[in-house]
Amino acid sequence: MADRGASALSLPDDWPDHPDPILALNHMGRFDWNLDTRVMLMDAQARDIFDLRPDESDRPDVLVSRIPPAEIVRLDTAVSQALKDGSENYGAYFRVRRRDGTLRWTYSHGYIRRDGTGLPRHILGVVRDATEELSDSEVRETRAAQEDALRRQTNIVQLITAALAHARTVQDVIDVVKNTHGLTLLGATSLVMGLVEAGRIRLVAEGPAGSFVPGTRVTRIDEQYPMSEAVRTLSPRFIESPEEFAERYPVLWPHLTDLHITSAAYLPLIVQTRPIGAMGLLYNDRRGFTPEERNLLVALCSSIAQSMQRAMFYEQEMDLAQGLQQAMLPRTIPSVPGADIAVRYRAAGIGGGLGRDIGGDWYDLIPLPGGRVGAVIGDVQGHDTHAAAVMGQLRIVLRAYAAEGHPPATVMARASVFLHELDTDRSATCLYAEADLSTGVLQMVRSGHLDPLVRRADGVCYRVHVPGGLPLGLSAEFDRLDYPVGTMELDPGDVLLLCTDGLVEQPGADLDDGIETLSALVTTGPEDVRELADRLIDVAEERGGDDDVALLLLRRRLPESPRAGGRLQQHVAPGDPEALTEARRMIRAGVGAWGAGNRTDEIELVADELITNALMHTEGSAVVTLRVLTSGERRLRVEVADSSSALPRRREAGETGVSGRGLLLVEVLADEWGVEARGGGKCVWCEFSVTRTSAFANPTDPAEHGHSPGRADTDGTAHGSR
Repeated sequence: MADRGASALSLPDDWPDHPDPILALNHMGRFDWNLDTRVMLMDAQARDIFDLRPDESDRPDVLVSRIPPAEIVRLDTAVSQALKDGSENYGAYFRVRRRDGTLRWTYSHGYIRRDGTGLPRHILGVVRDATEELSDSEVRETRAAQEDALRRQTNIVQLITAALAHARTVQDVIDVVKNTHGLTLLGATSLVMGLVEAGRIRLVAEGPAGSFVPGTRVTRIDEQYPMSEAVRTLSPRFIESPEEFAERYPVLWPHLTDLHITSAAYLPLIVQTRPIGAMGLLYNDRRGFTPEERNLLVALCSSIAQSMQRAMFYEQEMDLAQGLQQAMLPRTIPSVPGADIAVRYRAAGIGGGLGRDIGGDWYDLIPLPGGRVGAVIGDVQGHDTHAAAVMGQLRIVLRAYAAEGHPPATVMARASVFLHELDTDRSATCLYAEADLSTGVLQMVRSGHLDPLVRRADGVCYRVHVPGGLPLGLSAEFDRLDYPVGTMELDPGDVLLLCTDGLVEQPGADLDDGIETLSALVTTGPEDVRELADRLIDVAEERGGDDDVALLLLRRRLPESPRAGGRLQQHVAPGDPEALTEARRMIRAGVGAWGAGNRTDEIELVADELITNALMHTEGSAVVTLRVLTSGERRLRVEVADSSSALPRRREAGETGVSGRGLLLVEVLADEWGVEARGGGKCVWCEFSVTRTSAFANPTDPAEHGHSPGRADTDGTAHGSR
């Protein structure tokens, strides 16, 4: 109670056990409290008021347990004040909890006996049951105070629980309890929290700064620490005084003396009868806990434990998903002669930075024969592990189809069929660009994805409008697998930019506005593609957003020497004049870039004749291939493949005939020609011997020969073909 003897209440054996008749008549008991020896004597009536048995007279812990902590504070305040200010007596009402749990009001009046120096030596007093003395108004006031305290406790639970509902990670939970509401509302000075890992407790939070106890970062569950006891016994540990702390935990207490801790509560974090950790709240301005406060802390710990378990599951799922996605993305990007490459990936931030989500965005770079390279950017619908798994499978099949040598439109169509036949309801957008770095000819197919951007060597950046088809999976479902091909030319120094919509989408803004903003950033960005990629990802990071970002930049370099070989290919469908035009442009670009500009007209004329024959005399489409052969004499080879197995035959056209001269023309203009049977069709080919002309001073710039095949129009439109 008071400073001198509050923790040493004892009853000597010779104290008279019979009640005083007058005091008994008034329901009073008496006591004598020796402040020097810290011994308190009580008669039988006083023991009855406190509901103590004779054998409990020498157990001060039992007497203290009869008085709720808040009432001890009330009584101790009255006694201490009287001792300090020189008063001769004091009086105080307080409540006593009897064995049956009922609370009864008690009144204590004490007379302070001092020596000649004024030092208090004894307190002689009486106690009486005062329950019936209190008026109805006092009882109502007491009940109102209790109800007000209950409302405050309920508000604390609601506020912290509401904040925990938005916590997604373990750190979020810690921040809610430690920084947001918890410590302030609960009145605690500091907090410690640990999680159970492999039979040990790992400390995940402590405070305030400088309060860390050496050697407690990781502790065993069987050690003599309050947090270990709470986990081991699944029961809270309430420490109500410094003396109790020092007695029960002598190893830990010396490290806390500078914090002036007066009480503490260590509570287990339990989920489905299993401890996942423990939390400790330390106070320096109170002693003891009322039953209501204990119930509040236990209830709060239950809510914190549920939130912590949810956060742990979330982080485990994110670790799994991110590991899966990283495994599905290319581990390294191959070096491509004639190009500078930069790729970047940023996982989405959800809810204003509360953790990272996972998605199906991907990029890929595929080295192809003949100095060509395939660049892929795509986005699978959804943000979960399933999206990441589908993304990985799509990346693999796209790479396989491209490596087999299929034209871009075929690569995209086959990938769509694959996704449609996969056991999933997800679709995907994609853009596949195939570039011949020796000529700069770029062929692109788009399935519901964003158009690419191109930054010219002079810094001007614009959007290239590529004719597109339905997203992967949907085009197969609706049998619309004819993907148009857009063709353009990349000059040396030009940069091709492929990205997913996370880089351009902004809340409340139109998609076109986002693309314009991106174009402006690219225009003013660094010339080096790696530095440019870093800047664009930094902007995306600052903006945040709820979608992933995948980015691929390809800058065409001017080769130091002529390329030893190369291949261009174009798909031409029946009844599509634009496709024939694109094939002619492709041939003109390749002939000029590969140093055969003096035979451009001959090669173009022969190729045109072969394409026309294939379209007229077969029911399918044709695939035109132009390649350079460097073994022995340098030659250019034109191949036109179709699905018909019927071999071409030369006919005599006669003097007035308007047809029949095609193969004759081929035979006259080409150095060699022939027919090859291929599975499911044939290939008619012809070869032209070429010499190294002055064009090889810059073999990658067809513009030097007066040609600019497939160049985008001023509005950035790439001509399409089927």
